[in-house]
Amino acid sequence: LLNINVGGKLFQIANKVVARYPITRLGKLALYTDPMKKLQLCDDYSVQKNEYFFDRDPSIFHYIFHFYRSGVLWVMDEMCPSNFVEEIEYWGIHLKYSQRCCRILFEEKQDELNEYLKIQKELEAELEPLDSAEQFEGKFLGRFRKMIWNLIENPYSSVPAKIIAVMSSFFVLISIVGMTLSTVEEMKHKTGKMWMEQLEIICAVFFTSEYLMRLISCSSFKNFLRAAFNAVDLVAILPFYIQILFENLDEADMLYHEELHKVENVSKLGKVLKLIKLMRIFRILKLARHSTGLRAFGFTIRQCYQQVCCLFLFIAMGVFTFSALMHSVEHDVPGTNFTSIPFAWWWAAVSLSTVGYGDTVPDTVLGRMVAFGCISFGIILNGMPISILYNKFSDYYAKLKAHENET
Repeated sequence: LLNINVGGKLFQIANKVVARYPITRLGKLALYTDPMKKLQLCDDYSVQKNEYFFDRDPSIFHYIFHFYRSGVLWVMDEMCPSNFVEEIEYWGIHLKYSQRCCRILFEEKQDELNEYLKIQKELEAELEPLDSAEQFEGKFLGRFRKMIWNLIENPYSSVPAKIIAVMSSFFVLISIVGMTLSTVEEMKHKTGKMWMEQLEIICAVFFTSEYLMRLISCSSFKNFLRAAFNAVDLVAILPFYIQILFENLDEADMLYHEELHKVENVSKLGKVLKLIKLMRIFRILKLARHSTGLRAFGFTIRQCYQQVCCLFLFIAMGVFTFSALMHSVEHDVPGTNFTSIPFAWWWAAVSLSTVGYGDTVPDTVLGRMVAFGCISFGIILNGMPISILYNKFSDYYAKLKAHENET
């Protein structure tokens, strides 16, 4: 018999039984004749008891012991996959010796654990600061830059940093409100327009100074420019300066075209200027820097991009299918709006989303049957991703919030 002590529990097994598996640790222990080689396989050896000691988990060794006796490796659901794999690798036993049903369930559980650890790591990276304190060591004015960086980037580092974070969110909201009010007819007069312009200048100065302070105090310009939040900050600032540039060009072109009595280019420039002004709406994305909910939503979309792409694929298939069916049964009706399949796309998209504007409706019985099928398909399609996205969003939000509070 081979006397084996695993974590304080004694097991006895015949040498010829373990010798059937010569590549395993116990198989080598039974076949080796050199005492020095045997000592290399175990943690300790008792000469008086003729007992080999292994400092391993005895609860898992029960399944190893059962494997040598029966030739089948059993895998229990309550086991930690990582710990079990580590143990069987130590004993030199492959997972192929387990039953196929057990192996499939175990591999699924292992994949779930690996996915969970991967997401956990990405969630922690989501809240990690762009520059840690160690990266400022040895840099030019490192201590001063670190202080400025914490003041702008880390709102939990001090009370002034928290005040700046609140001010940043406040200016974002004021800027969005100002952009909204600037479209109101009463605010387009001289006094209202002047107030809106002054408000825009104040917000732009604050955002610019905030961005420049981040840029100057960062430890790596390359990492700074690659960060998504900094790209959002840049997009929030640029429209103001592009607008000033275009307005100056607009004034110069006006003087030039008044002499030539041509205003075509001036009107085109005005349209571009309106588009540039509209880009200011991206400033609302700056709120994501200090909003755990918005970060959790963005993280959810990134993690579920395959499901979201599948959803768009199903919507596109539904739009093309039902628009073709509707055109085939309605195109002969006098005065119909379904004159072609592309004209039916709008109706199919609206019906699939279950919004149903009613601006385009079928007139025939077959057309209404097609519409009923389209709406039914839309209800099923809209119900599929909601539970997946919401469950993942709530899970990611709770984890981000817990990690943020812990930090």
